[in-house]
Amino acid sequence: MSRRFFRYGFSVVLLTAFCLLPTISHAQSAADLQSQIDANNKQLETLKAEIVKFQQQLDTIGAQKNTLQSTVSSLTISQQQLAAQIKATQNKIASANLKIKELTNSIGDKETLIVTNQDAIAKALRVIAEDEETPLIATLISASTFGEAWLKVDQALLFNRALAEDINDLRTMRTELASNRDEVMVAKTKIVSLQDELSLQKKSIDLQKTAQQKLLADTKNQESTYQKMMANKKADEAAFEAALFELESQLQYVLDPSHIPPAGKGVLRWPLSNVFITQQFGKTSSSQRLYVSGTHNGVDFRASIGTPVRAALSGTVLAINYGSVPNCQYGKWVLIRHPNGLATLYAHLSDISVQKGAVVSTGQVIGFSGSTGYATGPHLHLGVYIAEAISFKQFTCWNKSVVTIPVAPPNAYLDPLSYL
Repeated sequence: MSRRFFRYGFSVVLLTAFCLLPTISHAQSAADLQSQIDANNKQLETLKAEIVKFQQQLDTIGAQKNTLQSTVSSLTISQQQLAAQIKATQNKIASANLKIKELTNSIGDKETLIVTNQDAIAKALRVIAEDEETPLIATLISASTFGEAWLKVDQALLFNRALAEDINDLRTMRTELASNRDEVMVAKTKIVSLQDELSLQKKSIDLQKTAQQKLLADTKNQESTYQKMMANKKADEAAFEAALFELESQLQYVLDPSHIPPAGKGVLRWPLSNVFITQQFGKTSSSQRLYVSGTHNGVDFRASIGTPVRAALSGTVLAINYGSVPNCQYGKWVLIRHPNGLATLYAHLSDISVQKGAVVSTGQVIGFSGSTGYATGPHLHLGVYIAEAISFKQFTCWNKSVVTIPVAPPNAYLDPLSYL
């Protein structure tokens, strides 16, 4: 038994030394990967600072007089900001890929150790099986001295203890392996999310460039032409507001509070990632100055052209307008009916990413903000309605084209901020 034990012990030492070789190699690789991840994180901090700087510039321009130059500058800075955000997202994707590689190497090490330990345990069990063929009393009797007999007993105890520790180590490694695999799945999910975000950012910058090119083409880079366009838009907006108010005044609706959820925060989610309100709902000093009705039937948010707009709640797309008639009413808009009796309108979009009749989930991107329709600057108009009170009416645009618009009685318009 003594020869078998030491022969087995020597084999285990060799196996342990052999299985450590790939671990050492991966350890060096892991250090390189971590170094790259740290470098990416450092670059990410620089990009974040650039993005904040661009936002500060946009805020400064937003406070200035609305001119062609300020509008062009705003579009240019927004494009630079989006380019920095794209780099930041690509950086995050690269870091996530490096983390996956690091975890994959770790999984490979664990799998190698598990296989090695399983082989060692199998050999150990074979040794035990062979030794069990000889009764312990026979082994002790065969010893030439009393000391040798005790040595054999000690060796057997040490052998069994080492085997039990090896089995425990194997169980620990299996737990770590399962944990590493879970981390890989989380990292892969993060990459998919980042790739979706990257696609949105690339779409946004394309919309920014298109808007800038159209603006320069329409104005021929002349400030006087731009100001004339803005004046015409304001006049058209006033005409639209008057027509809309007349339509709404003709409608009647008996409000039944049981058909809608009670006002409360969190019933709806914010449609934008960054929230800055430029016009409140209802009667305000601005609404009395801007609208014929003296009241604003939604909430306006500041949003650069191409900013992703998200559904405030899951529901079904009741209607959309792709803006086939330029500079008319709400421009491109999406209307979603929700299961709780509310409906939400997202207006002045630069692009729409859903179809009529589609079922959307809370937070899903349904379009991108813009300045289509009667809007003198890029923003998102969010309206909240009692869904059952909505009807659709024909509206004649300034160029005599007829479009369909959603309308509701005045008491069926709700304050979005009561639910956000």
